[in-house]
Amino acid sequence: MQNSVAKINYGSKSIEFTITFNARKSLGIKVTPDSIVNVIAPFGTSEIDIKEKVKTKAKWILKQQAFFNIYKPSTPKRKFVNGETHLYLGRQYKLKVIKATIDGVKLYRGEIVVTAKEINALYVEKILNQWYKEKATFHFEETLSIAVLHFKKYKIAAPVLQVRQMQKRWGSCTPSGKIILNTELIKAPKGSIEYVIIHELCHLVHHKHNKDFYALQNKQYPNWEKWKEKLEQALS
Repeated sequence: MQNSVAKINYGSKSIEFTITFNARKSLGIKVTPDSIVNVIAPFGTSEIDIKEKVKTKAKWILKQQAFFNIYKPSTPKRKFVNGETHLYLGRQYKLKVIKATIDGVKLYRGEIVVTAKEINALYVEKILNQWYKEKATFHFEETLSIAVLHFKKYKIAAPVLQVRQMQKRWGSCTPSGKIILNTELIKAPKGSIEYVIIHELCHLVHHKHNKDFYALQNKQYPNWEKWKEKLEQALS
């Protein structure tokens, strides 16, 4: 097995890809969730032929990369001081920090009010992140329990939900049926949260992004493109 890196130009875009040779009959192209393009080619295939094949799939490759980029969290780093804006369910709130004997968080008249025993950014960040995690778990579980009812005919097992910080994805699922959602998703509008959850449920039926997958997603959430765009706008 050999590995190398190559690149083609497609219009104003440049597509870099890795090439792996092995004992197979046909050439395959995969785009990973990290937007990395992997080409697996039969032994003896020339680089010229590989590049020609990649060019014929360039439009699809760029579409896949753009799709996966929607799932890459890029929310600007927020400060944990009075007056900074923070998101929750698609709305912006101003942070208000109050020194108190008990740590806590509540929403009040357009503000996220954090009461803290210590008034320093790291301590406030810890309190607020814990609150986000609790809210995310509650809302995601509630949304998933409703959404999964619409998948009964596909006889998928009731998915196990895990909520945690993810660097490059808003959500993912495993072959065993576990759905993993990024805590940061709680900052997006409710419709965008539903979209990500339904997207992952569709993957439990169709694992690849093929025409069957998109047909199912269109059926289960007809306005998914609207909420995908709102997700991109809210958390970019």
